[in-house]
Order: sequence, then C-alpha cells, then structure tokens
Amino acid sequence: MDAVFKALADTSRRRLLDSLNRHNGQTLRELCAGLDMTRQAVTKHLSVLEAAGLVETVRRGREKFHYLNAAPINELADRWIGRYDRERARALADLKQALEGTDVSETSFVYISYQNAGQCSGLQAGGEGPRGKAL
Repeated sequence: MDAVFKALADTSRRRLLDSLNRHNGQTLRELCAGLDMTRQAVTKHLSVLEAAGLVETVRRGREKFHYLNAAPINELADRWIGRYDRERARALADLKQALEGTDVSETSFVYISYQNAGQCSGLQAGGEGPRGKAL
C-alpha cells in the first residue's frame, strides 16, 4: 500500500496514469510524445508505477505495451474513501427523513417584496395612471 501512495504522490506519474486511462496500451514512444517528458524520465516513472502494481506491461515482438491496472487504486478507495461515502449516504438519508417528516402545510415565514411605485406599469406619484386619470 505504501508503494501505491508513493507512486501517486508524484505529479508526473499521475499524468502517466491519466494518459493510460485515456488510451490504454501505449508504447514508451507514445507516452513520451503525449507528455513532453524525456524517454529516461518516463522509463523511471513507469518502473515506480510497475513496482506499485499500477501499470502492467505486455511484450509483443519488439514493442512493450503499458496498461493501467486500477485494482490497487480501487483497494485504496474501498479502504480509505468508502467509509466516508457510507457516512455521507447515511447523513443524506437522515436529512431526507427529517425533511419528509416535517409538516409543510404550515408556513413559518412570509416573503415580502417591495416595488418602487414609479416603476409599476407606468404609475406616477400621487395615484394617477399613465394618462393622468385617478386610480
């Protein structure tokens, strides 16, 4: 688990994982082209990701294809984040129950709106309409 956290701690490695997430099964050349990193830097980062189990490679002929393995990330999510999701879902269920249990037929507040008399359908001060007739 520490190796996964170490691998995810670096921005460049997360960018590599994002690239593999968008297009899985890339060669080293394809990864270098899409990330503006040197071949040596990408190779170094890929070795850390492979050691953490986040990237798996398959050789086909002379080429080596890199694939994202999301299983370690899912394990992290289940162990560290899933607990908070359950608490959040429970809080939303409690809120829903509390809101549905209240009586909405009684109003506990009133909206009051104010308008400038001069702006209401052409009314003029003094209670006259737009043509000077009394209202």
